[in-house]
Amino acid sequence: MVKASFADTIAAISTPLGEGGLGVIRISGAQALGIGDQVFRPRKKVDDSYLSQAASHTIHYGHIVGTNGEVIDEVLVSVLRAPRTYTREDTVEISCHGGIVSLRRVLQTILAAGARLAEPGEFTKRAFLNGRIDLAQAEAVIDIIRAKTEKSQRIALQTLQGDLSKKIDFLREQLMKILMYLEAAIDFPEDEIPPLDTDLGQTLVQVETGLEQLIDSAKTGRIYREGLALVIAGKPNVGKSSLLNAFLDEERAIVTGIPGTTRDVLEEYINLQGLPLKIIDTAGIRSTTEEVELLGVERSKKAIQEADLILFVVDTSAEVSTEDWDVAKQLPTEKTLLVANKVDKTSRGDLSGLVERFGQPIYLSAYQRIGLNELVEAIITKAALVDVTAGDEALVTNMRHVDALRRAKESVEIAKESHESGMAADFVTIDLRDAVTILGEITGDTASDDLIERIFASFCIGK
Repeated sequence: MVKASFADTIAAISTPLGEGGLGVIRISGAQALGIGDQVFRPRKKVDDSYLSQAASHTIHYGHIVGTNGEVIDEVLVSVLRAPRTYTREDTVEISCHGGIVSLRRVLQTILAAGARLAEPGEFTKRAFLNGRIDLAQAEAVIDIIRAKTEKSQRIALQTLQGDLSKKIDFLREQLMKILMYLEAAIDFPEDEIPPLDTDLGQTLVQVETGLEQLIDSAKTGRIYREGLALVIAGKPNVGKSSLLNAFLDEERAIVTGIPGTTRDVLEEYINLQGLPLKIIDTAGIRSTTEEVELLGVERSKKAIQEADLILFVVDTSAEVSTEDWDVAKQLPTEKTLLVANKVDKTSRGDLSGLVERFGQPIYLSAYQRIGLNELVEAIITKAALVDVTAGDEALVTNMRHVDALRRAKESVEIAKESHESGMAADFVTIDLRDAVTILGEITGDTASDDLIERIFASFCIGK
């Protein structure tokens, strides 16, 4: 097997496979235009180097042809010359008809002409290695693609535009100034070293504060990236699955009168006034010896522990039971909303004990979609207490970045303590150097080849 090389010209389908009006195939690398000339026949052919002679950022109409001259598809071809391209390499983008067969036949023709199939994320990886974007910006590409709401997309776009990287670079530069000053004082003790323009200790405090603010933003960032986890909990047959279906306005979950129908955790996303909401319908929690149902109950308990918000559903047409209370005891009151379901039936339940624990309930009929708007408003109000307002500031949404920021903060704290205790400059520089290196991992300045490979391996082919 031939090892992939950065010098190869690569190609891949860059749009999702399936039926559609258009599909795009991207070719990038030194031979992109030459390969394009081999497979593209313009409407009015001039010579065999038509695309190679074309001006950058122009579009050309014609056909893709096979080696035997067979017309494979009618296309539009964009010529994009380095360095004004996504990868900073010569690029050809071919807009084909969006059928699976057309796209695959065109791609096979391009590969036969000398291109190599791109690895996952290789286009974005080349953009990073060629200096067009840093590593944090590269990771934001995936966040934009996977964004679930407009706010999620805007946050990811801020990172792609470099807002987070600028903050990281600023803090890193402050540490590097101190590090260079201390290292100069160590290496040239006899010379008079120009003083720092700011107090060393104060600068370390400011950097520590800046890192802490970025770490604190991660909770909001995670919610906008992954969605606010809203768990629907309760004993069996209280209407949890009906409530999920009501949120989605479709029959996503099976609903029957038989307790224990839901055996596993179901997850769906909705856009709730700009907030991505991950709704998790759990198996009814009760004592059981049935193996499959028991696994579902255990998963439900785990989902509750990890939830941002919980809807505790009870059946108002029945008496509050010990099973209801068994569930209630497992729910944290500060993030739980009490939902009294089945108000379309005769009310028989005394909810006073549960109200005392969780506050006033939201009354609804999930089956008849009664009270759903009131529940949505209650969720929005409760979500505000989780502090998920996204302002204009860059948010940390990536757990890799959070881990690096925490490690960098620890190193800065140790360096600050060493400085305040009057320890030799050598001890301070050790931890400062660690912090500088760790922050460089976020933007890619000091990232290892292994880390870079792992990050881009998570991308789709064609991105």
